[in-house]
Amino acid sequence: MKRTASQAEKGVVYLIGAGPGDPELLTVKAARLLATADVILHDDLVPEAVIAQCNPHALVTSVGKRCGRKRITQEGIHELMVDSAQRNLSVVRLKSGDPMVFGRAGEELQALRAAGIRFAVVPGITAAFGAAAALGVSLTDRRAASKLIFVTGHHAVTKEQELPVWTGALPEDATLAVYMPGRDYSSLRADLVRNGVAADMPCVAISRAATPEQQVAATTLQHLCEVDPGPAPVLLLIGRAMEHVQAREQAVLQMLEAEPVALPAAENRVQE
Repeated sequence: MKRTASQAEKGVVYLIGAGPGDPELLTVKAARLLATADVILHDDLVPEAVIAQCNPHALVTSVGKRCGRKRITQEGIHELMVDSAQRNLSVVRLKSGDPMVFGRAGEELQALRAAGIRFAVVPGITAAFGAAAALGVSLTDRRAASKLIFVTGHHAVTKEQELPVWTGALPEDATLAVYMPGRDYSSLRADLVRNGVAADMPCVAISRAATPEQQVAATTLQHLCEVDPGPAPVLLLIGRAMEHVQAREQAVLQMLEAEPVALPAAENRVQE
């Protein structure tokens, strides 16, 4: 059979973006590589529905690091990639979202270059874009936002002290996308308030965006600390472009609260 460019090549490591979780949002190239690779090294946040697309004969290994619990060190992941490629196996390093956004792709590519291993990067849909599509809201609606800013709540472990997620003024016409915001938003809220962000600024937390388990919690900066973000992965979107989502969620809550309580069946009522 003639080999196409999208079939996994022996001795090559592919850094592939799994997207936000829906297997139908994988790129065609990513799906073909997953179906033909010999070794799959995937993050914990990659859902089973995506892993099910892997070659059934591949060695599939989770190399995730979540909530401080590590199965393997980052250096160990480098060793697995290099060793597998040197044994003339095709390797997929499968990352949630896009591999080049808030992952450790830079470190992994450096390790592959140092070992003389060939590699390729296959982009994926990053969480902010998957969430925007699932919510039906533009992150850069020109009526509200002309800037899109990506930040992360996690920093490299080599940092001597914990850094704030946000410093300086936040432009009124910006959407701030906070990846991996954690579960306690008090520090982030304090950072934003201290830098002059209005108390009524819309905030939307999206858990497991673009999957059947998606949860959405809309609020304002004033009440951000009261939000239950839901299970990981979580993305936090802050900005005026989120006003539509906030209004929609509030309307749903009001409708649910206004529903009348059903009376018991007539035969079950206590006769006066």
